[in-house]
Formats: sequence, C-alpha cells, structure tokens
Amino acid sequence: MTQDSILLGYAPAATNAAKSAASEAKKAASDTKAPAHVGLQLKRANRHGLIAGATGTGKTVTLQTLAESFSNQGVPVFLADVKGDISGISQAGKSHPKVNERLQALGLPEDTWAGVPTIMWDVFGKQGHPIRATISDMGPLLLSRLLELNETQEGILTIAFAVADDQGMLLLDLKDLKVMLRYIADNAAELRTMYGNVSAASVGAIQRRLLVLDRAGAKQFFGEPMLELNDLMRTTRDGRGYVNILAANKLIQNTKVYSVFLLWLLSELFENLPEIGDPDKPVLVFFFDEAHLLFKDAPKALVSKIEQVVRLIRSKGVGVYFVTQSPSDVPDSVLAQLGNRVQHALRAFTPKEQKAVRAAADTFRANANFKTRDVITELGVGEALISTLLKNGVPSVVQRVMVKPPYSRIGPAKKSELDIVKADSPIVGKYEKAVDRESAYEILSKRAEEASIEAEESKVKAKASRIQKPPKAKSSGRKRQGIGETFAKSIARSVGSQVARKLVRGVLGSLFKGR
Repeated sequence: MTQDSILLGYAPAATNAAKSAASEAKKAASDTKAPAHVGLQLKRANRHGLIAGATGTGKTVTLQTLAESFSNQGVPVFLADVKGDISGISQAGKSHPKVNERLQALGLPEDTWAGVPTIMWDVFGKQGHPIRATISDMGPLLLSRLLELNETQEGILTIAFAVADDQGMLLLDLKDLKVMLRYIADNAAELRTMYGNVSAASVGAIQRRLLVLDRAGAKQFFGEPMLELNDLMRTTRDGRGYVNILAANKLIQNTKVYSVFLLWLLSELFENLPEIGDPDKPVLVFFFDEAHLLFKDAPKALVSKIEQVVRLIRSKGVGVYFVTQSPSDVPDSVLAQLGNRVQHALRAFTPKEQKAVRAAADTFRANANFKTRDVITELGVGEALISTLLKNGVPSVVQRVMVKPPYSRIGPAKKSELDIVKADSPIVGKYEKAVDRESAYEILSKRAEEASIEAEESKVKAKASRIQKPPKAKSSGRKRQGIGETFAKSIARSVGSQVARKLVRGVLGSLFKGR
C-alpha cells in the first residue's frame, strides 16, 4: 500500500477473480495470482465508518489493527474500550503461526512486533487520567436533552444558567447546579419579573433527574480541571499519533453517563476545531466499541444530536467509527453517514437475524463473484467483507478480505504494564487532582451564612434594647380609677349584694310558705 492509505488485509485471488466460462487452465491461472491488497484511503478516513460482526468474529482485532495503522501514519486515535481488551495495543505482540501466515501472504515482515504510544483515560480516575467537563461548558440545552427534560423544565434550567451568568457565579459541578436551582426556587417571586415563572414542582423534577445522574457516576465527570482537546491530538517526536484509550468497562454500565461523555466530547470537537474540509489525513479518529449499547433506549434527542455531529464533524477532519454487532444496531440516520464498512460474520438462525443479514448485505456495492448475503454467514474468524471509499469518494465493490493482524499484543495489558504506560504519559499529573475553586455553591453558601449571622445579630440587638428600656405598664384600655372611687364602688357592690340576698331569701321564703 502507499503512504496515503492504510492496509486492511488481502483478498485471495480465488475468491475475487472475475468468473469466466473459459477453460479450467484459465481458471487455474487466475487462482495463482497474488492476493490483492485492500486498504483505506487516508484522505477519505474522515468520512466515518462501521465495524460490525457477531461476538467472537474478530471485530475487536480489526479495531486494533486500524487504530495501530492510524497511529503509525501520524493520526491520533481515541477509542472507548468497553470490554477491557484493547489495552494490549500499548505492548509488543509476538509470533504466532496463524499471524505469521497472514503476514507472509501480505508480504510483511514477521519480526517487527511493537506497541504504539498510548494514553489511558478513565472518568473515574482509576485506570487512567480523569476526564472532566464543567456544567457551564455543557450548557442548558445539552443538559436538558441528556436529562430528558420537558419544555417547561428546560426553560427553568435556562433561567438557572441566566441567573448564574448575570450574578457572576460559575456552574462547575453538580453541587453548583443543585444549589442554583434551590436559589431560584427560594427567590421565585423576586426573579419572576425579569426571568419568568419558576415552578417549585419543576425544580423538584430537575433535582430528581440530577440525583439519578449523580448516582450513575456523573459526580466524577463534572468539575475541573476540564479536558483540553489538544491532549487528545498529541503525536510523538517521531511522528506517530497517540492512541487514547478510555477505560469504559465500568462506565458503560451507566449508559446515561456514557452518553453524556460521548455527546459532550463530539460536540466540543465540532464547536472548537477549525473547518479544514477534507485533509490529506484525519486530525483525529474516534472508535466507539459496543456502539449498540450507546443507542439502546437512547432518547430521540440524543440520537438526533449524534446524527447532526457525525454529519458535520467530517469537515473538522475528525473520523468517527462505530463498532457493534449488526448494522441494524445503529439508527439509519447515523448509518447513512458511515462510508467505510468492515462486516465480519453474522449468524442467521432466527427470522430476525436473517433479516439483519439481508439488511447488512444490501448496504454494500455488489460483487459479481459472490452473493454478499451468503458470504456474510460463511466468513471465518478474522475474515470480513470490506468496502471503503475510493479516491473519488465512490464506495468500492465489496471484497472478501483476510484482515491484517496487528503488530501490537492482542488482548489486555497487565496492570504492571499499564502502570508504566501511565507513568510515561506526556500529561501525567495534569488532571489527577480535582480543583474546586469558588463557584455558585461557595458564593451562595457564603451568602446564606452571612444572612444567618446578620439575623442572629439583629436578635441580640433587639433583646439588648428591651433590657435597657423600663417595661411599659400594660393598659386594659379603661381609665385608671382613684382610691376614693374604688372604695365607693366596693361599698356599693357590698350593699347591692346584701339587698340582693335579702330579696332572694324573701322570695324563697314565700315560695316555701305557700306549700
């Protein structure tokens, strides 16, 4: 292959030579032709791609081969490793009879085993450098879509961001956003005139969604220092691209957080990288393993956002490659954007699987030498149907290919080896320590504390004021009586009581006498 392409494998002459009704001698002669090399044009690598196939058919090794080849061509790579078996790309491979056989068929040396420069990443900070983003950088629209908020709730989240901006308060992590939501709920009456109504019920609904996101592990993702995109596009002094591996075996269990990360990162690249059209080679290539988990039960807003980014990020020089079991795992709107296809074997035991095979076959440009539908179910491990974009942008005729093996180790690296990789990282120590600078949480907490102190001081002053002043006599509302008047009224009441008692006795006496 030339320097402007990547070698993917070889197509044996016997399976790709044109069929002819000629003599057996002619057929035998065609069978002895050298195998045809199959490659991927670097200039078309930013037109995205798909690696599909059933479990155990070799798609992960194909991913590793591609990542290794891109790295050797000076293209940085980012890949999400959801099974923990890609880290071996950082280590040198070793000789194996089947591997050596393919290298011989390709005319490649069998003694140049080597790993590629690797940087390990991990949202949880355990297996690699932590990856963080700030709430402010995520923005209200993206957060609303990821939290699946309705229109009213999205409006309230937008108000929270607007109040924070107007009052000079940064929203960096989840606790900043939570305290800001409480603040606008407590001050809804004062904010209504300028920003609109704030419903306590809607604020509570957003808080519940944030709690779910927090429990899913987003607490480690939101904060500072935030990832700098240039750290994903590093090259070594000898011109090789770094392979950035996101340890996602734990992260993928929380698909919502995984989706947050993916959508944010792609959006960041799209928004911050300059327009460059179709460069001679990509500035960065993304691989997302087990992509069916990304799209499973994903909200329509998320799928729509991914479709938009995949369609437009090509002009930024970024290629996105999805790795999954079947093309049907990827929505049609996204699948239509994937120009480079590698299809490993699919099983067709059930009607649903047979339908998936037909759908996969129909996406390829037909080869007159075989029926694509039949070959998909017959492929062996390490074999694939491959169609890539040619120099003029047209898809190539599909070919049955023996995939080139990587020179790096197939399988996971040992913990001791990964410790060395992390220690040799060009960004070691840059992201490990979280930074919690003054933001909305600290500002509002300080305000609340000052208000509490002020209220307590007011109580103390009021109490001191009451002690210093003599207590006022309680007034009954009636005119105060003099001593003589009081004495006279007392005598009158006494006389009146005696007369009353005499009258009662007289009446009662007459009653008893009358009996």
